[in-house]
Amino acid sequence: MTASSSAKPAVGFIGLGVMGRPMAGHLLDAGYPLTVWGRRPASTAPLAEMGAAVAATPAEVGRRAEIVFTVVTSGSDVKSVVLGEAGLIEGLAPGSVVVDMSTIAPGDAREIAAALAARGIHFLDAPVSGGEQGAIHATLAIMAGGDAAVLERVRPLLLRLGKTVVHIGDNGAGQVAKACNQMIMVAAIQACAEAMHLAAASGVDTSRLREALLGGSAGSRVLEVMGERMAERDFAAGIEARLHHKDFGILLAEAHALGAPLPVAAQVGQQLNALMGQGMGKDDTSSLLRVLEGKG
Repeated sequence: MTASSSAKPAVGFIGLGVMGRPMAGHLLDAGYPLTVWGRRPASTAPLAEMGAAVAATPAEVGRRAEIVFTVVTSGSDVKSVVLGEAGLIEGLAPGSVVVDMSTIAPGDAREIAAALAARGIHFLDAPVSGGEQGAIHATLAIMAGGDAAVLERVRPLLLRLGKTVVHIGDNGAGQVAKACNQMIMVAAIQACAEAMHLAAASGVDTSRLREALLGGSAGSRVLEVMGERMAERDFAAGIEARLHHKDFGILLAEAHALGAPLPVAAQVGQQLNALMGQGMGKDDTSSLLRVLEGKG
């Protein structure tokens, strides 16, 4: 295991996009020795300027670190950086920990956990909710799957990234929890879109509608944030809708495999399909309103 002159464990971070970059920065600010790797060399520059070491490969990150975080897009991306050629598995020592904070299929999380366990390496699937602002302000909600003792070992680091850390169960359970989170959240975005669409069709001011609803039982964070974007017709990406489309593909496939009916989620998934088909995948998910309006 990597030794360090610091009392804090050496940490690695892979995935330095809108979520990963501020998260890695929080760990660096907290005094953890940090090594980073990115597919795009430019993505590592801000962390290097803050004092992080930059590795040439994920395997090198593994050789330098005791605990490695990954935040990438898909299950295939996680498998590539963890298990692929020059992946983390080639550098990590037995007893090391990989904490994947991406949103991937539960089955992918279990497969990666099993491959690492065969080398004596621990794995936590710990996806997050809270978006870019949650990453920037370290207020993420973290839902973890894996061994409880391993989670306690990394909890101090996770609390530098989020305000809540909940152990859901064994490997894959964190990803199930994230699927449930996405199902509720995006269904609420669709409900907001339909409410705004009805109000506009009735000649009602949508800004005033939102203000009124926020004071009642329909009030929610989704209505506050997404309702404002819809009322102001600001569809610039807070989070790209294509990522929610990807998440719904995961959760609907999981439901199909389990024989678990999800009728509302299935309808929302179709609306996301329509959004993608109308070329709005890189816009904000509040663009579900435009799907209803036929303004793709």
